[in-house]
Amino acid sequence: MASLRTWRSDSVISGPELIQPADIPSLNTVFSDAFSERYRKDGLVGVRVPFLNPLIWRYAIEGAGAGAVLWRTERGAVAAFNIAHRSGTEGWMGPLAVMPELQSRGVGRTIVEFGMEHLRTLGCRVIGLETMPRTMDNIGFYSQLGFVPGPLTITVTLDAATTDSPITLLGRLPMPERDDAIAQCAALTSSLRDGYDFTREMRITDALAIGETVLLRRDGEVRAFAICHSAPLVEGRSRDEVRVLKFVSATDGDALTLVTQLTEYARRCGTRRVAIRVQGDATRLYAALIARGGRVRWTDLRMTMAAHAEAAQPTDGVMLSNWEI
Repeated sequence: MASLRTWRSDSVISGPELIQPADIPSLNTVFSDAFSERYRKDGLVGVRVPFLNPLIWRYAIEGAGAGAVLWRTERGAVAAFNIAHRSGTEGWMGPLAVMPELQSRGVGRTIVEFGMEHLRTLGCRVIGLETMPRTMDNIGFYSQLGFVPGPLTITVTLDAATTDSPITLLGRLPMPERDDAIAQCAALTSSLRDGYDFTREMRITDALAIGETVLLRRDGEVRAFAICHSAPLVEGRSRDEVRVLKFVSATDGDALTLVTQLTEYARRCGTRRVAIRVQGDATRLYAALIARGGRVRWTDLRMTMAAHAEAAQPTDGVMLSNWEI
């Protein structure tokens, strides 16, 4: 690829090169094999990680742009990949994987260091990733590359529900009004964490018709929003939940109103629940979700480069940024 220089390629791999849509079946194979092997090493024998929905891969690839890259074996098969995302000054990596046959041969270091340099070159002030908190090998590996542990990200689900509160969906707005709403969302995001911008994620979600951006507006002003996907995460599965990727609110009160609207949106989508991945420092929102009957479903460990850590949550309001697709 003319746009990508060779990056310390291990002798058993070549690359990086930009991921193309035609590579998605191969990405699914490497992803499934690598994570199934990870579960086996963790003692979960017999667990087979399923393929992801190709539309979700497209969302990740298009969102990452030049950060979505892969490496190949001498025979041309996909050996490893890393998808490094940038949302303004926030950068993160995932998913990333190395085929089991090539693990422990320096390939993992190669692909992670490429992502780190790519995000630094783009000027990201935050550079992070998420990994399974029970997997000591992963935590130790990323720590050797300069990452330090942060809070857990806790997936909390709420049942879909009917509410009298009206909801506004970005994709249902007329185009001029939609563009204004997107600009307001960008301004709100930057006001809570300077330089953050989720505009690309909003537009790709809309273009691929895999979800919506739920808006909370008052007197024509966006007070909170959530980018969420209703398309199945797993290939061939039916819809079962709405997954919140980004959640931004001006105040704690606005956050709770938005949560109510998300349960209504989940009902309208014909799904059973809404899943909100809450960073561990968003303690006020987490407590409120549990008080509403929220159920803890999963945990991930958030890690950042030591010199590229996240800012604290605002004293009023919430900023959640999902580092998974």
